[in-house]
Amino acid sequence: MSINRATTEYLDRYEVDPPLQLSALHGLPPADRILFQRYGHARVSRPAFSRIHHAIEAQARMRPQATAVEHLGVRLTYQELDRLADCLANQLAARGVRRGDRVGLFLRRSAHMVVGILAILKAGAAYVPQDIRITPPQHLRHVVSTAGIRVILTTREHEVPAELGEIVCLDTIATEAEPPRADRGGDAAVVIFTSGTTGKPNGVQVTHANLCNVLLTEPGSLGIRPGDRVGQLLNIAFDMAAWEILGTLAHGGTLVVRGNDLAGTAESLNVIVATPSILATLDPAACPGVHTVAVAGERCPQSLADTWSRHAAFHNCCGPTEVTIVNTVQRYDGALTIGRPVPNTTVYILDDRLQPCPIGEIGEMWAGGACVTDGYVGNETLTAERYRPDPFLGGTNRMFRTRDLARWTPDGQLEHHGRTDDQVKIRGFRVELDAVTSALEQSPGCAGAAAVLHEDRLVGFVSPATVQPEVVRRVVEELLPYYCWPTLIVPVDKLPMTERGKIDRRALVSRLDTVA
Repeated sequence: MSINRATTEYLDRYEVDPPLQLSALHGLPPADRILFQRYGHARVSRPAFSRIHHAIEAQARMRPQATAVEHLGVRLTYQELDRLADCLANQLAARGVRRGDRVGLFLRRSAHMVVGILAILKAGAAYVPQDIRITPPQHLRHVVSTAGIRVILTTREHEVPAELGEIVCLDTIATEAEPPRADRGGDAAVVIFTSGTTGKPNGVQVTHANLCNVLLTEPGSLGIRPGDRVGQLLNIAFDMAAWEILGTLAHGGTLVVRGNDLAGTAESLNVIVATPSILATLDPAACPGVHTVAVAGERCPQSLADTWSRHAAFHNCCGPTEVTIVNTVQRYDGALTIGRPVPNTTVYILDDRLQPCPIGEIGEMWAGGACVTDGYVGNETLTAERYRPDPFLGGTNRMFRTRDLARWTPDGQLEHHGRTDDQVKIRGFRVELDAVTSALEQSPGCAGAAAVLHEDRLVGFVSPATVQPEVVRRVVEELLPYYCWPTLIVPVDKLPMTERGKIDRRALVSRLDTVA
């Protein structure tokens, strides 16, 4: 049988839509061409809605008295949430907010925050979230300028500089009934600002189609059912917060918005979405109701997956903001990977020339299909650099360079092998910091680790502080070549975290001055 005929029969059998362009696979051996498509092209699954707030409105119609949001004693039913959001959406429209606009959401976690998000979406605009407690004014000005924000939602407790735009306080909105407004149905849903290589954050525009694809299909839906209590634990400016908030409400769950007591909130939950660093601070024995956990945002230690998978369905996920929260998911089964692509998306493992790598060879992960976002707001140059025409799907499709290194396992899962921008040079050798971190974590008693390069020295941090540096050193020396061995092992009580729940390498480096 010819390779073209075999491939066509495979595509027909597995409903690959649209099929990959065979001409783009000419450099692969025949067997690898089939596997490149079988592994890299996810199943087709059409989301039930094309606008994420339409899924939430459907829940409000079906179960109006069910609890939608809880926060420090405040409770909103789905009916109340929907009514408040309608009122605010009408007020936004009266203030000139139109389809395609971007509205700032500058506040902290609260029930008002959830009302604001839904109202902005109902008005046809995209919300731009920032945690006002911790965001410097200079950063806010950059966000407002880059995203073209004119109207900003906040609450009276926060002082938002008046020169940034028209300020609307959510805790003063009128709640009287108003005629339903026309649904403008804007395409963009949220703009998430991520760290940029120039020191200024880049705003990624995520569409409704992007969100519906990951949140309304399995496994991204996480099996959330009506009544499930799902935590809103993360920084609201982090893309995974949209997973918590919109993913919960789209499926009829109760969003439990935390205050300062993270552990106390977690004890009442059924579903947790978090970074590994945040999850590691929680005790699964203290969270008896949790049946589903998903982690993303940074590499997951094997020990963390082992611990939590004994209590709940554990999902290890991967994907930058530019491919809509996560684009690969694994239901952990004892062999930790980052899984397979989510429905209606593709993953390609490519070499430096953007040619397909043979199956099993490490290359850079590019993502295509329904996960690919609209690019960077106001930065066409960077968009053109990171978003490229997709030669495998063809047409107007684009693929995104994730900068993750990965390879396919024989059964079609993705093994993560660090980051292209996490590579450092030590004595002329290229070293992956993630590979060093993984070796550190295999030391007895180690709950978490991180590797950093400081003044041309490779330094390993391990937690807790009771871990023995010499034992760690022996473990690393058994696992890695000599040029990957840290010259210094530093035990710490806890690994510091950024406001987005990831290990703060800058804070670790600052500690080195105090190490004898």
